[in-house]
Amino acid sequence: MARSPASSVLIRTLIVALAMSSLTEGSPAASRPPDRMPDPVVWDSPSADARGSMPLGNGDIGLNAWVDAGGDLLFYIGKTDAWEDNSRLAKVGLVRLRLSPPLPTNSSSFRQELHPARGEMIVRTSDPTNGTRAVRLWVDANHPVIHLEVESDTASTATASFELWRTEPTVLPSIEVGDVLLDRLVDGAQREPTVVEPDTVLHNLESGIGWYHRNGKSVGPEMTMRIQDLLEAPWRDPIIHRVFGAWIIGDGVERSDDYHLVSPDQTHHRFRIHVLTRQPATAEEWFEAILLSESNIQAIGHDPARAAHLAWWRDFWSRSHIRITPRGSSPPASVQAVNRGYALQRYIIACGGRGDYPIKFNGSIFTVPWPDTPGGPDYRRWGTGYWWQNTRLSYTALCTSGDLDLLPSLYKMYAGEVLDVSIHRTHRYFGIENAAYFPECIYPWGAVFSEVYGWDPPAAERTDKLQKNRYHKWEWVSGLEFVFMLQDYYAHTDDKAFLKETILPTALPVLRFFDLFYQTGPDGKLVMHPAQALETWWDATNPMSEVAGLHAVIGRLLDLPGPDLPAEDRHYLEGLRERIPTLPTREVDGVRMLAPAARFEEKRNIENPELYAVFPFRMVSFEKPNATLGIEALHHRLDRGAFGWRQEDIFMAYLGLADEARDYVVERASVHDPDSRFPAFWGPNYDWTPDQDHGGVLVTALQAMLLQSEGDRIFLLPAWPADWDVDFKLHAPHRTTIEGTVEAGVLTVLRVNPEARRRDIVVPDRFRPAEG
Repeated sequence: MARSPASSVLIRTLIVALAMSSLTEGSPAASRPPDRMPDPVVWDSPSADARGSMPLGNGDIGLNAWVDAGGDLLFYIGKTDAWEDNSRLAKVGLVRLRLSPPLPTNSSSFRQELHPARGEMIVRTSDPTNGTRAVRLWVDANHPVIHLEVESDTASTATASFELWRTEPTVLPSIEVGDVLLDRLVDGAQREPTVVEPDTVLHNLESGIGWYHRNGKSVGPEMTMRIQDLLEAPWRDPIIHRVFGAWIIGDGVERSDDYHLVSPDQTHHRFRIHVLTRQPATAEEWFEAILLSESNIQAIGHDPARAAHLAWWRDFWSRSHIRITPRGSSPPASVQAVNRGYALQRYIIACGGRGDYPIKFNGSIFTVPWPDTPGGPDYRRWGTGYWWQNTRLSYTALCTSGDLDLLPSLYKMYAGEVLDVSIHRTHRYFGIENAAYFPECIYPWGAVFSEVYGWDPPAAERTDKLQKNRYHKWEWVSGLEFVFMLQDYYAHTDDKAFLKETILPTALPVLRFFDLFYQTGPDGKLVMHPAQALETWWDATNPMSEVAGLHAVIGRLLDLPGPDLPAEDRHYLEGLRERIPTLPTREVDGVRMLAPAARFEEKRNIENPELYAVFPFRMVSFEKPNATLGIEALHHRLDRGAFGWRQEDIFMAYLGLADEARDYVVERASVHDPDSRFPAFWGPNYDWTPDQDHGGVLVTALQAMLLQSEGDRIFLLPAWPADWDVDFKLHAPHRTTIEGTVEAGVLTVLRVNPEARRRDIVVPDRFRPAEG
């Protein structure tokens, strides 16, 4: 019903009055608090191709969805465990919805909306002939099914179909470093091809249409473990007999052929696309599992399932938020970009972070076809494996945002298969018992990348059994960083079982490796050589990354209360701490600062390892007496930038450099892939689009500007700029949540739960209200 101008004024007046009455006690604000839900992303025109897609997902199943110029809605389906025969993380397939008559895309009423707050995309159109139509697409947050729904004023026909590109065995003309068969020679001459196997269409189904991919071969696991002399390690093959695929059904639909499903002429249409993976399984077992999934979902019912879906997303967004308001000369557009970038990166992580495998930094499950790249949507630069330095950046912010349910896949892989294989590897290569080093580049089953390790000769015939590739031959910070992240999780949850069952069984072997691999010098300190400082300094002694990591991890273990750390382990760690070298420093033009290593030569990359004492290990930070060493190192760094995996934004935040951190996060949030339409598809940068490192750094840096912790102390606004007001809710250790509002440069609202933790909070004087 249309409202008169007078009634609209009255309604606005009532809204303002209600908002004012609900202000937090003691707040001087006379305006409504910022909306804490993310803004929708709205487009008023169709897209040329999949590079103009919007992301949707339920943590395991991800979609790239768009409307083309002809009015069809299309979406690629990705899945976190869709590993094909060559150990490449592949797309599941492509689904197309075609309406007859089609959606009008040249109409001024065309509106495509992504609603992160609800985990759904809606396409709305209106024209004089067909009236209003709405297409809703959502991936059930709690079940492995995609819902595709159409509502309209007038009747139409809806056809759902699927399209495959893996239709026959195909040799990839080129592959990436992380893929398995790169540079493998057969008989020393001919390169072994990477053959992509076809998918299988389900024929003559009584209801629905579908397809699957079943791995009848396994390229990678057995071969790499044999070459690296790890066949006797506790490992399993995650590739062989893995089945993934989809089944499309609907309400009142008719099967046209094996590829098309038609919903007849009516004003509403509903399709369900079930997406499932099983391993090991036959095709029959996989399809039986899909039938069971559909039966369970039907027993719940559409409306209750949708209500639970919406409740999951409400809960997700209620966990935490950051909403900035500019003041003074701070450009509103810049702040808007930061707000949007922060929220949408959290959304993308939620869409792809609850599956069986960790998030792929180089595209997550949202890769799409790009011109001149082999393999269509399955292609990703750097290939299929996991680089730790890249992988971690999707996860470093999750404790502070309260998104603890997005962490298990990372912990499961690295504290599971990777740890077990690493303990075996360390004993096999060096004869060191119950110790582990984590290589930088690994496959999910624990082997080092084929291209990195080298094919010939096999490890059993080598004197030097380490990888041949020098970029990370002696880089062993991965295990220390992983343990430090586990310690962050424990600090936030106080989960004693996690400490006993995951942290200590991982931390002690990692620490023992450094102790037993390196010798001590005349001063009783470990001489960590051969070593390297990340990928950047290839010839180093006592690299900052490992030295800082050892100090940080051991310190946190020794801070545990007596009963939580066995006496024998405590005694060992106290002795080991005494043997760790001091943080390396250097002098430049008479100024002392952190150094990449005690000795460092042969620069081959563009990282800043000297600043790993700042992040991730927090041995140097704004409130400590050594902060100047970090600040000088930052200002004298050789390489810099606010994009990709570069972490200067985070360094600045931990060093309390508010204005520098602000400028870097603004620059980072303002630049996405120019060939992608979605504003949080970052990249390609060093890696691939959407670049999860780029967004991960943005989220971590912004959080660190607002909140940092050290032991029981909580530092609020340690690097917050004077020209940004903010409304926020974040999480701190010991199950603490903190909500605050900064208005006119003053912290006007502060809620702490539990209230007893308020005494541990430190706020800079400049944000405190004036006395009286």
